[in-house]
Amino acid sequence: MGTASQDAIKQFQALMDDVDEPLKKTFQNMHQGYPAETLVRFLKAREWNVTKAHKMLVDCLNWRIQNEIDNILTKPIIPINLYRAVRDSQLIGLSGYSKEGLPVFAIGVGLSTFDKASVHYYVQSHIQINEYRDRVLLPYATKAYGRHISTCVKVLDMTGLKFSALSQIKLLTTISTIDDLNYPEKTETYYIVNAPYIFSSCWKVVKPLLQERTRRKVQVLQGCGRDELLKIMDYASLPHFCKREGSGSSRHSANGADDCFSLDHAFHQELFNYIKQQSMNMKPVAPIIKQGSFHVDLPEPDPEGTKIALTIESELHKLEDRNGLSRSLSGMNMHGN
Repeated sequence: MGTASQDAIKQFQALMDDVDEPLKKTFQNMHQGYPAETLVRFLKAREWNVTKAHKMLVDCLNWRIQNEIDNILTKPIIPINLYRAVRDSQLIGLSGYSKEGLPVFAIGVGLSTFDKASVHYYVQSHIQINEYRDRVLLPYATKAYGRHISTCVKVLDMTGLKFSALSQIKLLTTISTIDDLNYPEKTETYYIVNAPYIFSSCWKVVKPLLQERTRRKVQVLQGCGRDELLKIMDYASLPHFCKREGSGSSRHSANGADDCFSLDHAFHQELFNYIKQQSMNMKPVAPIIKQGSFHVDLPEPDPEGTKIALTIESELHKLEDRNGLSRSLSGMNMHGN
């Protein structure tokens, strides 16, 4: 790291020394003993502009305080059948660790329906997984691999991606904005697998809109990506949808123990039990018996995020129109024969 970078970190640190005590407290919970590395993440996200990085971090800390993010791992999504419904429709899980010790998150983009609960439950669940990653998984990996590990890799399965994804763009943009503003630079690489034509068409128009820094992190792999992914992780850590070519649905191609999206998978059992235990450790004001989500203020997407969402929407509409036209023509031909 050059002298200019070191100077930027020192300036940033001096500004953070002056923030109010509540912000300092939530910053401690956030950096987990690595304050300088956390400042670097925010500096990278703002192209090493100290003033902008400082504003971004202070906004993030205020968001954490206003939404009680430090306590979000004490707020289970209950009852259990509601949580199971969230897990069945928001497909994400930890499949293992890379050879370098980075957690490997599998995400079933194409088959996530987000239709079994309100937006707030999906946002709550997403933030809980982020916080569990940062407070439990990354410290564990740091200890196990003997070096500081602060990022993860994500394998995005596009199996089943359809035009109906249009209805989910708003929620996905919200979740993406939460990550961009409050969890910057936490993903080392995004690997896209099982990409159908619809994804390729959208990627073509979205790619030029992304910042160079983000573009470099995205790798679109052939088929299920198994061979490429085996260069960075062992077979045991491969997501279930990458373990064999032509395995079909990322949702139903594995049993509960192997399917890292399932609530029965070891990762989700550990996460569920951790939150349950943390909630019992809190001094109960009243027994938690009824359903109720932990409402987090939903951010407005930034202009770049809005532009990307509108571009995807427009491309999906075009593809849908083309698809409808080709179906009509095909129908006419069949009737004409």
